[in-house]
Amino acid sequence: MASEKQRLPVVAFAGLSCENSTFTPSRTRAAAFHPKRGQEIIQHHQFLHPNTKLGDEADWKGTLIGHALPGGIVERGSFEELAAEITQRLSGICEALQHPLDGLWFDIHGAMYVEGLEDVEAELLRRIRAVIGPTTVVSASMDLHGNVSRELAHQADLITCYRTAPHVDVWETKERACRNLLRTLEIRKAGGSLPLKAWIPIPILLPGEQTSTRDEPAIRIYAAVPEVEKRDGVLDAAIWVGYAWADEPRNRAAVVVTGWDKNAVADGAQELAATFWDVRGEFEFVAPTGTFAECLDLALAAKARPYFISDSGDNPTAGGSGDVTWGVAQLLARPEFRQATGPTVIYASIPGPKAVTIAEKAGVGATITVTAGAEIDDLHADPITLTGQVHSIKLGDPHAQTEVVLKTGSVFVILTKLRKPYHKEHDFTELNLRPRAADIVIVKIGYLEPELYDMAADWMLALTPGGVDQDLGRLGHRRIQRPMWPFDTQFEAQPNLEAQFIPFSNEQLGAEGVA
Repeated sequence: MASEKQRLPVVAFAGLSCENSTFTPSRTRAAAFHPKRGQEIIQHHQFLHPNTKLGDEADWKGTLIGHALPGGIVERGSFEELAAEITQRLSGICEALQHPLDGLWFDIHGAMYVEGLEDVEAELLRRIRAVIGPTTVVSASMDLHGNVSRELAHQADLITCYRTAPHVDVWETKERACRNLLRTLEIRKAGGSLPLKAWIPIPILLPGEQTSTRDEPAIRIYAAVPEVEKRDGVLDAAIWVGYAWADEPRNRAAVVVTGWDKNAVADGAQELAATFWDVRGEFEFVAPTGTFAECLDLALAAKARPYFISDSGDNPTAGGSGDVTWGVAQLLARPEFRQATGPTVIYASIPGPKAVTIAEKAGVGATITVTAGAEIDDLHADPITLTGQVHSIKLGDPHAQTEVVLKTGSVFVILTKLRKPYHKEHDFTELNLRPRAADIVIVKIGYLEPELYDMAADWMLALTPGGVDQDLGRLGHRRIQRPMWPFDTQFEAQPNLEAQFIPFSNEQLGAEGVA
């Protein structure tokens, strides 16, 4: 057997990832996480393959990783089922080793909410710690729209997040979390210590559509992150915007900087936090906003084609149920679109399992009348009845399962068996739709994902109702910590933006302020 000095570090990985709106009536179940297990996880992460730098630097052990489409609260039983499998698999790995597990990569989002539980990622890591022990080095990778409570920062030794929104650095962030983990293990092996962790909560809670790194002030805020990371004695720097559509005390912006030089770590964290706080009044939406009617009026009057409109209040990639019919009902009520010769509009999308079944049976070219939507979220509008011609049918989509396009007047309405986000051009072209040739494309989304952004000649963000309403004041938060910008614009005193050094997982965490 290889000596302790010669053997590769053994690193397991686990995690559950989802962002859950507490203002959405839908529920997220275990199957929605599409769990990957064991070797399947390594195959999914190319940077861990054999003959890659990271892949050959450790003995990687997969347990279970699950990523669910954002939605409503996770059912307690589903969480318990998946969490139990993670701890059971970790227990098996630990029992098979003749030494403690060296490291764990904790792959999470940071905005999961489970029935009867809060600060869920910290709770899951507590359960994992009960198996792997307090001395195994844990490195977490997160979405910048996640939340970092003091307890999560305590349970994890290393923690980092995306630096772009839209998220074009997902794989880079995961790889960085693993690289930081292996570097820390090497330093510990040579007799060094774990890095210090400076955590600063910031009393700001904004939607991603006001904090995109395409625009100022987020451009310069996030440009400062790698500059802090470059400093001697700093391992990693990260800024979280937080998740705006859950009513939970931990939800807010945060900074975490890790490293071995206490002054460099504290100074870097405080500079990032101060930069964020000082520009709080500069955040604006990523595009012109308006009511849905105003957006349609401007789109019709514009010469730019295709003109995109975000039906943002029911965005399924932010936690919306996806079946709010308010937008499509407003659209189809407009006289401009009642004739086939009217402006060409694509609307994506409305779940309607029964409507999809009827369309499948009728076939392409058939004229049908179906009812769809509002089976889950009926708080904002009723189900909608449509009469139109079946334009196309597609089977086997990993999210929607079955998709149908129904043409009614000059509008092509996409109906799905299950909700689906529409982020890529092929999502439309595979349905025999030509978004580049359309006059108007309406998508349930917030900020436009890269392909849609590049495709749009112009666009607006419609402030529509739903479980992820961009007008946060309409939702009714009750449990976030106050004062909180922009819910509160007057603060009696400046917030405390001094670095708080969080103890390691095997040290006592003070009882104060676990959120």
